[in-house]
Amino acid sequence: MGRLSGKVAIVTGAAKGLGEADARLMIQEGARVVLTDVDEANGARVAAELGAAARFVRHDVRHEDEWKALIADVMVREGRLDVLVNNAGVVEAGDIENTTAENWRFVMAVSADGTFYGCKHAIPAMKASGGGSIINMASVACVDGYPTVLSYSAAKGAVEALSRSVAVHCVQNRLNIRCNSIHPGSMDTPMVRSMGQKLAEAGMVAPPKTDAPPPPAPVLGAANDIAWAVVYLASDESRFVNGHKLVIDNTVTVTSGTLPPPRAN
Repeated sequence: MGRLSGKVAIVTGAAKGLGEADARLMIQEGARVVLTDVDEANGARVAAELGAAARFVRHDVRHEDEWKALIADVMVREGRLDVLVNNAGVVEAGDIENTTAENWRFVMAVSADGTFYGCKHAIPAMKASGGGSIINMASVACVDGYPTVLSYSAAKGAVEALSRSVAVHCVQNRLNIRCNSIHPGSMDTPMVRSMGQKLAEAGMVAPPKTDAPPPPAPVLGAANDIAWAVVYLASDESRFVNGHKLVIDNTVTVTSGTLPPPRAN
């Protein structure tokens, strides 16, 4: 307990899933957390459950002006910013042949643009606070080839590359700010649970054979498996961990054994 005592954090996409788990454990470890999301009902509910150390701000990460307003608000009301968790993300089904421009731009805007704006505007606030830790949520989808979620894979690849560049920039300029990316495998979250239906609706998976036994259910990680890593990277325990790609997937990227099946032709 108390690993994040005195720290102020922003967690985007915190109304559910990994972001909610991150916020809960960070507060458990002593941080004050500003939870942001476009899902106002769930975001406000989670913040209310977490008590005085939490507050919710409606925030669409795609818009730079909302980032500017959020960071300014945090600096006025909290007096500092020590940790940013760029967790907000969306996934849509589609491969290189059927992904629409609208699908591509939407996914890129949330994950890639949102992470860029977050890093850009958090750094001055962290400089004024004496340093900090930026934690960007990527995915194993940009480590292995996941053809059925093309835009998501590409967006998370941008997040990974951005994280390295931000880390080196901060070291070269002696800013005392670290930046790392986390690459979860399949976790038990609403987004992952929705993917089967999305892939089926897009015709991206072959229908099961009626005379074949159902495939074994995938083993999913728990949201806290990622949240504990966030606590570590947010804490001073990880002061020398910088520019790192932390893959948390129970060997999925080692075996490449859980790629989504090809669609039916």
